[in-house]
Amino acid sequence: MSILTYIAGWPLLAALALVFIPRNYRVIIRAVAILGTLLSAVSAVWMFCQYSSAPVDADGFRFVQQIPWVQSLGISYHVGVDGLNVGLILMGAIVGLAATLCAWEIQSREKEFYVLLLIMTGGILGAFASLDLFFFYFLHELALVPTFIMIGVWGRGEKKNFATFQITIYLSIGALIALIGLIALYLQSGANTFDIPAIIKHVQANPLAVNVQNFIFPLLLFGFGILVSLWPFHSWAPLGYGVAPSPTAMLHAGVLKKFGLYGLIRVALPLLPQAAQHWAHIIAWLCVGNILYVGWVAMRQKDLNLLIGNSSVAHMGFIFLGIASLNLIGITGAVLIMVAHGFLAALTFALSGYIYQQTGTLQMNDLGGLCRKLPFIGTALLMAAMAGCGLPGFANFVGEATVFFGAWKIFPAVTVIGLWGALVIGGVYMTRAMRQILHGPLPERWNTLPDANAWRKLPYALLLVSLLVFGFVPSLLTSKINPDAQKVVNLANVTVPAKLVAQAEISGVRN
Repeated sequence: MSILTYIAGWPLLAALALVFIPRNYRVIIRAVAILGTLLSAVSAVWMFCQYSSAPVDADGFRFVQQIPWVQSLGISYHVGVDGLNVGLILMGAIVGLAATLCAWEIQSREKEFYVLLLIMTGGILGAFASLDLFFFYFLHELALVPTFIMIGVWGRGEKKNFATFQITIYLSIGALIALIGLIALYLQSGANTFDIPAIIKHVQANPLAVNVQNFIFPLLLFGFGILVSLWPFHSWAPLGYGVAPSPTAMLHAGVLKKFGLYGLIRVALPLLPQAAQHWAHIIAWLCVGNILYVGWVAMRQKDLNLLIGNSSVAHMGFIFLGIASLNLIGITGAVLIMVAHGFLAALTFALSGYIYQQTGTLQMNDLGGLCRKLPFIGTALLMAAMAGCGLPGFANFVGEATVFFGAWKIFPAVTVIGLWGALVIGGVYMTRAMRQILHGPLPERWNTLPDANAWRKLPYALLLVSLLVFGFVPSLLTSKINPDAQKVVNLANVTVPAKLVAQAEISGVRN
């Protein structure tokens, strides 16, 4: 059995075990949840360390396991890992553990919350590992549904109900559009299988007509784009994260939101290359909305969670810019930012959750001088803010710099705008927020605030160390990403065969 099955299976097995534990056994419930995510994280670390020495199958994947399920439709349980998803699986498992450790803030219906959190963790890890389109989509939906429930039941603030309805409608529409695109891809490819490597091989030998690609690619782009908060379909994210419980925001913003980006790289670019080349400039200019417009919105925020939520959306623009470049440097940088932002988003929402639990507010005007009473939390929050600004030494800097290098020759104007957004806009709203929250006079009502104990510091330290390790030694990731990113680039930059152009022209005349 593949180690990937264990990585996704441990949280799901723990969720199943919790069903049989009485709800008043709070310590046991929490211990089982932590154990499930701990085993998953340890397995992911082992998989990451053994990646280079693991045997490779004919399609370039490692730790492969395939079990036929519905043979008439070509559906199978097929998991495997390559450079595109090895970092995402590691990041997802570590964030899942950190989110479970931070769930101490939940004081009601704890059993139900941990069950949903574990299902969410196992589902998204399984989606990242899946090489079958059916399970790829199904496991994402398995992880997505608990998000709606957790925000609706355990969310906070007056806008909780509105945010729940908004995020449910937006993400359901995005998932439906993406599903239509995936079904169309399955039907039009002619491969008669949901197996992603097999579909890629078949499409390489029998390329899709250009008009078919131009129909399917926008469905995947905007379907996945809504799930990722691509501008202008982004408004659900800041408000949803602002009212969500901290563990939910950590997992969704940090891990689950990367599903759409991963789907574009894994499925859309290699299978729909001509459409990807056509839409690349549109994607590049759409990402300006994420970087500039959402950055300006972040500058206006007075609530810490809304600032972090808008900052998270702005960072998605850098990833889309790397994808739009369609070159090795840009794609590699996009995957790097996906991993780095996962750690960063989880860390910032975890820290804001601690501050909220201790003070009862995230209004930055009501805070101030917290570094005096919360030296560890304040220092960690300041480091997270600097990582968000792209400070060297953190993994975010490596990813953003790589994306800018990859995009410069293709989109110089967008690259300049992106640099300005990252260095100026991001720097302004992050440093101003840190000044308001951590420095200045300390209000009297915060004189008795306790700093985090050793146990509470663990998840924050775990996420910080991850950002620093991949920031100082980015080759741990890039050496794994580059070979498989190159395969995507090669597939995404193929020339248009003359017969496909003719088919598209004939189809256009007939229509």
